[in-house]
Amino acid sequence: MNNLKAIILAAGQGERLRPLTANIPKCMVNFFGKSILKRQIDIFQKLGIDDISVVTGYCDDKINVDNIKKFKNKNFMTTNMVESLFTAEEKLTDSVIVSYGDIIFESNIIQNLINSRHDISVVVDKNWKNLWNVRFENPLDDAESLVLDKNGLILELGQKVENIDNIQGQFIGLMKFQNDGLVDIIKFYKKMKLIANSSINPLNPNLPFEKSFMTDFLQGLIQDNQKLNAIIIKNGWLEIDSLKDYSLYQKMYLDKSLKKLISFEEYN
Repeated sequence: MNNLKAIILAAGQGERLRPLTANIPKCMVNFFGKSILKRQIDIFQKLGIDDISVVTGYCDDKINVDNIKKFKNKNFMTTNMVESLFTAEEKLTDSVIVSYGDIIFESNIIQNLINSRHDISVVVDKNWKNLWNVRFENPLDDAESLVLDKNGLILELGQKVENIDNIQGQFIGLMKFQNDGLVDIIKFYKKMKLIANSSINPLNPNLPFEKSFMTDFLQGLIQDNQKLNAIIIKNGWLEIDSLKDYSLYQKMYLDKSLKKLISFEEYN
């Protein structure tokens, strides 16, 4: 446990959450009395993870949480999650949990990641429809592909789909890399970046390399014959991506329906 670290990716501008993010980054938005970031940090520390880094960008000076190390993605306006992760490359040693900065989760999800012995572990919500159905009139407007084999390995993720029945879960923005998995992702990142410097982006030909999504990177690892092991959950988390999300969760909290998606006992 002493070598287990956490990296929180929180460099984005959070434009869909404005005006809440007019002067603060998305991770500092107050969510039932605490910032999203503080909620994540509290759970990591509760489970014994004290080496916590936050990759910042937009309104970096407003992230003023104790006992973290900040890495600033100076190019946050023109890059995406993958580049943010490798802004903190010096922390990619031993065992590392990586989290998006706009989600909250129950502590048992992190405990499942801690317990995983796989080199690459990716959290997958099998009951994703419960959350997507309340957030979107048509879940397919936002949901992406995720295909598992019989052994729980991810075969595909992050692609647009036309049939909701072909989606076996959703990636929630939480993963862990350790041992050879860390060595492999660093090598793969450098290899892909080198190719992109002289050709099209091998992760996503429709985007510049620095704009690659994390799902592009994970899908690239799959195509490179890396084993991505799904850590299966059934709800227990929320994504706060838009003002609509934020308002919806406030309403669901008041009418007590939010507890169908996440337990708030550890948040109160």
